[in-house]
Amino acid sequence: MLEPEHTTTALQQKKTQSSNLTPMRVLIMTDMEGVSGIVVWNQVNGGDPMYEECRRLYTEEINAAVRGAKRAGATEVVVVDCHGAGGGWTFNSLVPELLHPDCEWVAHHPWSRYTDMFETGCDACLLVGMHARAATPDGVLCHTISTTSWRHLRFNGVYVGEVGINAALCGHYGVPCILVTGDDATCRESRQLLGDGLTTVAVKKGLTRYSARQIPPVRAREMIEAGAYESLQNLSRVKPYDPGKPCEITIEIGTVDHALQFKGKPGVETTDPLTVVSRAGDWMTAWNQIWSWSI
Repeated sequence: MLEPEHTTTALQQKKTQSSNLTPMRVLIMTDMEGVSGIVVWNQVNGGDPMYEECRRLYTEEINAAVRGAKRAGATEVVVVDCHGAGGGWTFNSLVPELLHPDCEWVAHHPWSRYTDMFETGCDACLLVGMHARAATPDGVLCHTISTTSWRHLRFNGVYVGEVGINAALCGHYGVPCILVTGDDATCRESRQLLGDGLTTVAVKKGLTRYSARQIPPVRAREMIEAGAYESLQNLSRVKPYDPGKPCEITIEIGTVDHALQFKGKPGVETTDPLTVVSRAGDWMTAWNQIWSWSI
């Protein structure tokens, strides 16, 4: 029998193993509309009876990505809830007691404003539960930022959705988005924007904006875990996304009254009653000129 000073607890073993790993810090940015089983707004709006079931589906798909990242060697995983469910549920839809114990998560922080991990060192970003940009015929619950006030968004003439915004935020800090999960339309859109090196996992195929042929959640989670693991095998397959310098961001808005929020902002011009343009030397500056949303 070993003397007490020579014994090693399971926790000590885990710490020793972790210390021998090359640090790999992974950020997971999440949304709800692209989760398997979700097809209507009732399922993603906080307080609706259907929402409670679906926030559990949401949390479990995130757990699958965490498992894949950890299996691939991630030493730190941080999850950011990016789903605006309304009220106190906005960016606060995850079920804490169900979350994988090997991650930490950011709740109720303004969307596209969490940058701490980028500033301290992040190796890759995984996008889980994403949806297609506005006006995508086979995009389940498709929209860009808002279902009513924003119709289209372009970065230097290229139509983008929320995947593009997330990728540009990551790219500003030199971080590649290497995985996207959601419906088939979202995966297609993401590959067109970020390249064929991107790993995508389609958990459903949109038939209309509010219907889909879906993969059962248990199998969808297995696919997401495998996709997360695979995506982290070679981080150089996807380059950090940069819309270009200088950068022109164009927003086609829904109605003329929506233009009032942009009136008088430096670097921002209303080129016609339903078009707002922000120009700057780089994407982040142009984005900051139009995006000041906070909780």
